Amino acid sequence: MAEQDLNPVFQIQRVYLKDLSLEQPNSPQILMEQSQPAVEINLGVAVEGVADGLFEVSVTATVTTKLGERTLFLVEGKQAGIFEIRNLPDEQMGPVLGIACPGIVYPYLRGNISDVITRAGFPPVHLAEVNFQAMYEAQQQAQAQGGTPNGGGSPIITQA
Repeated sequence: MAEQDLNPVFQIQRVYLKDLSLEQPNSPQILMEQSQPAVEINLGVAVEGVADGLFEVSVTATVTTKLGERTLFLVEGKQAGIFEIRNLPDEQMGPVLGIACPGIVYPYLRGNISDVITRAGFPPVHLAEVNFQAMYEAQQQAQAQGGTPNGGGSPIITQA
């Protein structure tokens, strides 16, 4: 095997919007109310092997905005990327897939979520920057302790 075949490879093959939905279940009546809505944002990261050395990394965001108990709007988006990763030591694969790749995909998701909310006629909701390293480390710690991250809800980072 040639020496160049053993060099580490990390390439972005493609970044794409995989899923996007907007729901306004209580419109138009709720749009007439003037109260300040409560906004809840949930994030998740998933990794799936596509082929030898190719991985799909997706970041999902769910933005739920409520006035009291009624939903003003709900937006869910999933942005994904296909990454070619080869010749990395096993101990580096997890951090690359759980930290570096989501960090590349997430800005695209932020823009798409903000855009769809604005196009729906609402003031923009800007997703904050995310420390994927902290998310990854919390997920690793929770797995080591035999639990799941974020209080037993769905995993923040899943790998298939």
